[in-house]
Amino acid sequence: MRAQDRRRFLPPEVVGDHALDAPLPIGHGQTNSQPSTVADMLALLEPFRGMRVLDVGSGSGWTSAILGELGGPDSEIHAVELVPELVERSREAIDQPWVHVHHAEPGVLGLPGHAPFDRILVSAMADDLPQDLVGQLGENGIMVAPWANRMHRVRRSGPDLEITEHGGYRFVPLIHTRF
Repeated sequence: MRAQDRRRFLPPEVVGDHALDAPLPIGHGQTNSQPSTVADMLALLEPFRGMRVLDVGSGSGWTSAILGELGGPDSEIHAVELVPELVERSREAIDQPWVHVHHAEPGVLGLPGHAPFDRILVSAMADDLPQDLVGQLGENGIMVAPWANRMHRVRRSGPDLEITEHGGYRFVPLIHTRF
């Protein structure tokens, strides 16, 4: 995480707070996640070199850049964000050509056209298991996502899902774009 300086991904008015273990506002009702929460989620995700990742609710792009660092240049990281201004800021801040920031497509959750993914990280709170994202998870893939105020890890093995719960967390709401 230290390889991707959080300051690069924060607006000027909060950059001085970069070292706080707290979520920081990045505008548009969104936040840059608390570093300890990001560390917990990444540990559950089990990243590896050369992985294909979907980062949903990428916000500032900080977590996407960390995933790019962990995956290395042979990886393919796809970040999806709904707020156009945050998409542009993320693109400016991320300096890894293997990390691609997409504006969320109206009516679609995730990036089904780029699936399957080895790993899916969701940084916004859903009401329940986001089935649209489960469908984008590859064989033996792992998704880490908060829903119902709890962090969950989903591992796909063929048609089966192993879902485990990993404590209470707070996030901004996941804005479902499928109508």
